[in-house]
Amino acid sequence: MFWVLVFGAIALVGVGMLVAYGIWLAHKTADVMSELNVLAARVAELGDLVAQVGMPPAEGHELDRDRLSLAAEPTD
Repeated sequence: MFWVLVFGAIALVGVGMLVAYGIWLAHKTADVMSELNVLAARVAELGDLVAQVGMPPAEGHELDRDRLSLAAEPTD
């Protein structure tokens, strides 16, 4: 009968630890989600700032679209 009480106590402590770990994990998940929301806000702010940056084209110069191409063409 003594061993039943010992294993029952161990089982109760184990269940208590699982509940405590679940609560801790829920708090950590909420913290991570909060940080991701802050990061998303910062990325949106950065996007707004980058959208405001612009340079007017130089007067009297046409853009050479062929030279600005990203396609690598072999030159011989």
